[in-house]
Order: sequence, then C-alpha cells, then structure tokens
Amino acid sequence: MFGGFAALKEVTIVDGLPKTRSGKILRKSMRAIAEGHDEPVPSTIEDLGVPASLRPHLRRE
Repeated sequence: MFGGFAALKEVTIVDGLPKTRSGKILRKSMRAIAEGHDEPVPSTIEDLGVPASLRPHLRRE
C-alpha cells in the first residue's frame, strides 16, 4: 500500500522568508498570501517588507 506523495512543479528563489524575531517561519502568513487572503502580519515579524515581496511569487492568477 502506498501513501500520498508530493511532486515538485516549480522552484522560485526569493531573498527571504517571513520570520519572527525568534527565527520561526510564518507559514500561516505565507499560506494566506498564496490563497489570496489579506491576513494581518503579526507584530513579531522581523522584516515587514518580506511578505510584500513574496506576493508576486505566491499568487498565481
């Protein structure tokens, strides 16, 4: 019996990922951007410009 698998379709190199000051990656924020939702960025983010720079890469319309 085989389980599910993932197939890599595309790779995009970006300058950075949205991280908190303690170094945790904000996966929920990245998922919201990819799904087209405008979720508020947490106040604990290290660099406020990173989520905005990811929008063109994560939103595919």
